[in-house]
Amino acid sequence: MFTGIVEETGTILSFDQGESAYILRLSAKTVLDGIALGDSIAVNGCCLSVTEFDHDSGELQFDVLEETKRLTSFADLKTGSLVNLERSLSFNGKVGGHFVTGHVDATGKVRVLEQRGNDYFLQVSIPEEQAKYVVWKGSITLDGISLTVAEVTANSLAVWLIPTTMEITNLQQKQVGDLMNLEFDLLAKYVESLTAGKRNAISA
Repeated sequence: MFTGIVEETGTILSFDQGESAYILRLSAKTVLDGIALGDSIAVNGCCLSVTEFDHDSGELQFDVLEETKRLTSFADLKTGSLVNLERSLSFNGKVGGHFVTGHVDATGKVRVLEQRGNDYFLQVSIPEEQAKYVVWKGSITLDGISLTVAEVTANSLAVWLIPTTMEITNLQQKQVGDLMNLEFDLLAKYVESLTAGKRNAISA
């Protein structure tokens, strides 16, 4: 479980096909503190397990399944790309964003990313069949960043960003057309599941 509050950005060192999985290597600092093998790290909002790490070099390594690469924006990662990193929530930690599972629901493309006044406006496409999970003023996770929905249409959503968010996340590298990982609000998905179950019980 995560909060969507990015702790730092890491830099991709390599992302290559291994014998049984893709091997993702990146450099980081903050998330290495107290880390252990098997710990969960959200990488651009995707929950991955640490398979190797080295405090001296500041390197982390993860195994990435073909399915994960196919269903997320990881296919666009290359050496030098910045990725958003967050350690899993600890019981004594603060929940500054919202509850995030690290399970990517879909990807969307950046339609607009521009400065407007002192802030930034970001619009991202969303699959029409999943637009039902997005509501005005609700929570959305984009590349692991917990954000508040400012606008929503049948196939897109928009958020406003403060300059600090642009500076400390991978958004500083994003351009129109780039893919972003989307995780919709967990509560919305549970409500849908529960109401669907109730409808099925009534019809039965």
